[in-house]
Amino acid sequence: MENNENLTPEQEPIEVPAAETPAPEVPEEKQYSSLRYAWGAFLAFFGISSKTHHASKKRGKLVLDIATYIVLLFGAFIMVYPFWWMIAGSFAYTGGTVQGDALTSLVWWPSLSTVNANVPGVNLFSNYIEVFTKGLQNQYDQNGNSIGSALFHPDFNYGIAVLNNLFYSLVPVIVGVITSASAAFAFAKIEWIGRNKVFFFLLAAIMVPGPSIMTAQYAMYTEIGFIDNWTVMVIPGLFGSIMTAFFIRQFLFGMPTSIIEAAKIDGAGYFRIFVQFILPLAMPAIMAQGLLSFMGCWNNYVGSYIFIRTDSIWINLPHAMYLMDQNYDTSKAPVIAASVVCVLPVLILFGCFQKLIIGSLMLTGSKE
Repeated sequence: MENNENLTPEQEPIEVPAAETPAPEVPEEKQYSSLRYAWGAFLAFFGISSKTHHASKKRGKLVLDIATYIVLLFGAFIMVYPFWWMIAGSFAYTGGTVQGDALTSLVWWPSLSTVNANVPGVNLFSNYIEVFTKGLQNQYDQNGNSIGSALFHPDFNYGIAVLNNLFYSLVPVIVGVITSASAAFAFAKIEWIGRNKVFFFLLAAIMVPGPSIMTAQYAMYTEIGFIDNWTVMVIPGLFGSIMTAFFIRQFLFGMPTSIIEAAKIDGAGYFRIFVQFILPLAMPAIMAQGLLSFMGCWNNYVGSYIFIRTDSIWINLPHAMYLMDQNYDTSKAPVIAASVVCVLPVLILFGCFQKLIIGSLMLTGSKE
């Protein structure tokens, strides 16, 4: 470092003044009206920036989240409230009142409930008791005795409709899903000539609307004696479903082929491989598709309405519920109770197994 103490005045360094830098120009602040400032403050409160106010990003995200949840809660209310209305209406007492007044007054809980009816013999579950005892026999003689409704078979009641629905839903679903799983195994893991062409041909059949072939089905079922009995609701479902086979096939594509090859080396045939290896490993997809098929069979109103007469003992639950609605003139609360009995099993099944159903549908997108 140089020492400047012994330098003469002539030798001292001359300090050159630094060049003056011009001051930055401050933009002239725009003048906004008080209304514009108020509007900007209002937007900033909700997290939206404007020319007059700068909003926080955290506040904007918070406001967006709150708005999203409000919309979702409103949508959930729109979907859930009809079910709540139906459950509440099943406990309403409409006897001796005008039907419209009793049901339009139903908001959160029926104001004309069976508990507050103060009528002898009426209790909380009176509508449900009426459904299973005389809901389908609403015609009475002069002495008040039930003589049966002309719409129904004399020996038919709502309990038989529930049993019919269980029979129509369980037998075709159990056998049909296994049939669909075997077809899916053949399409996914067995090499044979024309496999993909046959599969695409079956997929093309999905594009055909079901109601468009019901006339041909009715003519065919009439010729082979399936009309007006249980066979029309059970036997066609035993052969499986193309859509069920499609989803299980997609699930099987994600399974390693080495398992099948090792089993074949050990001397196992395709039937043993399917029973001992494929069915246990594909059980999540099979159960999910079985539940979806059960819901479809349980709610199959069109099949019973077209192929089975109304006075037959073999009509299913949705068909009986529709005829019950025609049978009642004023009191609709028992009909609503019947609809709760029809809907509740499906809701319980879906609520218990929704994770299995959604998880299986997600796994069907995997590839080998």
